Amino acid sequence: MPRVLVDLLSYTGTKGGMEIYARELYRQLPLIAPEWEFIGFMSREGYQLDRSWFPGETVDSGISGENRFAWARGELFEVSRAARAHQVDLVHCPATLGPMKTTVPTVMTMHDMLYWSHPEYMSTPLYTEPVKWMEKVASRNAARILTISEESRQAIFRYLGVPEDRVDLVPLAGTKVPGADRSLASQPHPMVLATGNRRPHKNWPSLIRALPLIPVEERPHLVVTGSHGDDPLKAVVDETGMQDWVELKSWVDDDEMRDLYSRATILAMPSFADGFSLPALEAMMAGLPVMISDIPVYREVVGDAALFIDPTDLDSIAAAMRTAATRPDLLAGLSERGRERARMFSWERTARGTLESFEKALAAGQRR
Repeated sequence: MPRVLVDLLSYTGTKGGMEIYARELYRQLPLIAPEWEFIGFMSREGYQLDRSWFPGETVDSGISGENRFAWARGELFEVSRAARAHQVDLVHCPATLGPMKTTVPTVMTMHDMLYWSHPEYMSTPLYTEPVKWMEKVASRNAARILTISEESRQAIFRYLGVPEDRVDLVPLAGTKVPGADRSLASQPHPMVLATGNRRPHKNWPSLIRALPLIPVEERPHLVVTGSHGDDPLKAVVDETGMQDWVELKSWVDDDEMRDLYSRATILAMPSFADGFSLPALEAMMAGLPVMISDIPVYREVVGDAALFIDPTDLDSIAAAMRTAATRPDLLAGLSERGRERARMFSWERTARGTLESFEKALAAGQRR
């Protein structure tokens, strides 16, 4: 019975897609590998949250996943100590970073290479350079690296120099909001929905700045969820005078998301760069059309089942929102194609691909 230590030091309830990935993956893995044993090495914050999704023992590391210095030290050194203490056969790090050195094989899931490819959108050099160094040393230690898109796979080769035969491509899947399945029934007023954190690469300000370019009689409302604390988008709303057209929300629960899906006309994803797009798949599963940046990684996810925009061009974004507000016939076709596209992805498939990577890492460790 293989024993796996799962590095959940970054799991704090605030990390969005990477936390969805961890939850959905570890709900599925015991269904296809009931003989495997999993131990969750959790952040102090994560241990206080609902842990019913994790299929095994969970351990409170006492390390804060919100304190950058404590978290970094935990990733580099404490995960490997926990692996020795719990006498595991394998370590899985599902959130891009991992330990500097382990005595057992380690599999690391790297979601994107944005700190390398688009550092201008990520953080200050004071933070970006240490993260890049941590990614480099963790990738050298990893027996295998999982990644979620061909775009990220190629970036791992380009920036980290990892041999191609050590990287496994395993796409993610959408997570359906309970009760969010919808029809394209006529809404009282068109509404564009955007969901996600406020990191610069998400490009939410462009949605707001594009609104004044749309005639008032055809202008949709815009709802943006996902902020924490003071929302930096408020300054953009004030600057553009769009207070009557934009609603800014923090993180929302399933009930509120279900309500937003029922009222939304389209989901907007105007990002400059990304590693995947869970929100797009989630929307397509529910039949909500998607307008999304025309970048390679999004083409991987949505195929041709979306309304594409140039994220650098406000006119392109405005035209797409105007189309969404005035062309229900076009949206109906996108909705149907989106449902079909989303069916190509499943968390069972993700779990099976992950398990294959685990088995390769164990086999390589045994050969050594």
